[in-house]
Amino acid sequence: MELRLTEIFHSLQGEARTVGRPTVFVRLTGCPQRCVWCDTEYAFSGGEKWTLEAILAQVAEYGARYITVTGGEPLAQPNCLPLLSALCDLGYEVSLETGGAMDISEVDERVSVVMDLKAPGSAEQHNNRLENIPHLRPHHQVKFVLADRKDYDWARFMLDQHQLAERVEDVLFSPVQGQLPPGDLADWIVADRLPVRFQLQLHKLLWNDARGR
Repeated sequence: MELRLTEIFHSLQGEARTVGRPTVFVRLTGCPQRCVWCDTEYAFSGGEKWTLEAILAQVAEYGARYITVTGGEPLAQPNCLPLLSALCDLGYEVSLETGGAMDISEVDERVSVVMDLKAPGSAEQHNNRLENIPHLRPHHQVKFVLADRKDYDWARFMLDQHQLAERVEDVLFSPVQGQLPPGDLADWIVADRLPVRFQLQLHKLLWNDARGR
């Protein structure tokens, strides 16, 4: 069993529920989406083939409790599913970062899925797989990356229409770096009393989005 990987590295989780925690990132290669603000275009192609056993051995060397499988779009590779299960079987706390265009129904129930819903400013709104919403579980997370007020209003509508705050423990609102001033987004959330978690990407603040950090 093989997967194509761009990188494996140990760092601090930069976003979502476990932000700030030492985490091993397993970044799979390939993505069917092309968000205009994407910050991991280097994961679209290339990479190297790894066996499942080699991935698990490398992860174990870091001695971390938290593992994040990300991309690219990890679910674009079918062998992502057994990788997730194998990590859970070894006792890790596992999260999956997925862009929301791929089916999440077969993801191991023990995994915390962090699923994007792509706002209009991403140019990928048309690829949102809304059929995933009924498969969301309380320990999952939904993420909106927002470029402007139009994106925010759309996200607020989706939050209400699909009762996302009742489906999952955390709904995450993030500003696109360099496009939406973080203070504006924070003010809107407070003014509208939204039941969401505002977040900035910690790795960008600490390391200016350096690869492998």
